[in-house]
Amino acid sequence: MADPRYFQRQGPFRLAELAAICQIELSDPAAADLAIVDVAALETAGPGQLSFLDNKTYMDAFSASLASACIVERRYAAQAPDGMVLLHCDQPYRAFALVAQAFYPRPRPLAGISPAATVDATATLGPDCQVAAGVVIAAGVEIGARCIIGANAAIESGVILGDDCIIGAGVSLSHCQIGNRVTLHPGGRIGQDGFGFAIDPGGHVKVPQIGRVLIGDDCDIGANTTIDRGSMRDTLIGAGCWIDNLVQIGHNVELGRGCVIAAMTGISGSTTVGDFVAMGGQAGLAGHLNIGDGVQIAAQSGIMSDVPPGLTVCGSPAVPIKEFFRQVATLRRLARQQLHRGGEEQ
Repeated sequence: MADPRYFQRQGPFRLAELAAICQIELSDPAAADLAIVDVAALETAGPGQLSFLDNKTYMDAFSASLASACIVERRYAAQAPDGMVLLHCDQPYRAFALVAQAFYPRPRPLAGISPAATVDATATLGPDCQVAAGVVIAAGVEIGARCIIGANAAIESGVILGDDCIIGAGVSLSHCQIGNRVTLHPGGRIGQDGFGFAIDPGGHVKVPQIGRVLIGDDCDIGANTTIDRGSMRDTLIGAGCWIDNLVQIGHNVELGRGCVIAAMTGISGSTTVGDFVAMGGQAGLAGHLNIGDGVQIAAQSGIMSDVPPGLTVCGSPAVPIKEFFRQVATLRRLARQQLHRGGEEQ
C-alpha cells in the first residue's frame, strides 16, 4: 500500500467501475459489485486489492497471489488461484495503468500564490494555479489554468505555459512555449543557450542562440534534463513525448510525437527524430541526422548516420541489431579459436 504521507488514494471503486475505465470484461459478472480499495503488486496484494500479470516470469507470484482481482491475458486464466476475479485483457499493463490512475490521479493544485513567491505585475496566471515559495515569475509570462509551480522554480520573461502543467522544484524555463498537461520534473532546464560557436585558434566565437523551445501537449520530462533553445530555428518536442532523467537535447533538435528517451541519452544539435522513436539509456546521437519513424535504439548505442524508419539498431557505431549480434558471435568464435591455439602451442 502506498504511503499516505506522500500519496492520497481515491476510492474504493466497484470492480465493474474499474473494468469500465479500461474497457475490459470481468471473468465473473457476479463480482461486479466487489469493492476494490487499492492496487498492489502480485506478491504484496491482499483482499480488496487489484493487481496485474504482464510477464510470465511472475507466473508463480500470480498463482500464489492473495489479490481479490487481477488484470491478465485470457491464456493465463487457468493458473489463477481459487477465488481471484480476473479481468481479461490483451494489454494488462496499459489497463493497470488506467486503473492505478483512478486510485492515484494527477495532483490537483491547491490554488494560491505563496507570499514568498515573486510574480511580476505583467505576468498572467490562469485560475486555480498553485505557486510555491521561492518561485520567480518574470515579466510577460503567461501561465494557463490549474498549473502547479514548485518551490524555487524560475520562469523567465515571455515564457508561455498551457493549462494543467506541473513544474517541479528548481526548474528553470526561458525562451520556451509549453503545451497543456506537461510535467517537468525537478531540476529541469528548458530554453538555455545552445552549444553554438565558431571554432577559431584565436578564441572561439559565440553564435547567438535566437531560437526557442516549443513543447507539445502531454509531455513528461524527467529530473535534471536539459533542452537547449534553437540557434536560428526552434527546438521542437512533439506531443506525448516521455523523456527520462538526465537527458540532453541540443539546439534545433526536432522530436516527433510519442518518442520515449531513457536516461543519460544525448541528442546533438539539428538532429531530426521521427514519431514514436524509442532510445535506450546512454544512447548518443551525432548532429544533423535523420532518424525515421518507429526506430528503436538500444542502450549505449552510438548513432553516427541516418537511420531509416522502423529499424532497430545497436552498438557503437550502431548497426542493425541482427548484424550486431552476428558480429558479437563472430568475435566470440574468433576469441575461442585464439584461446584454443594458444593452449596447443603451450
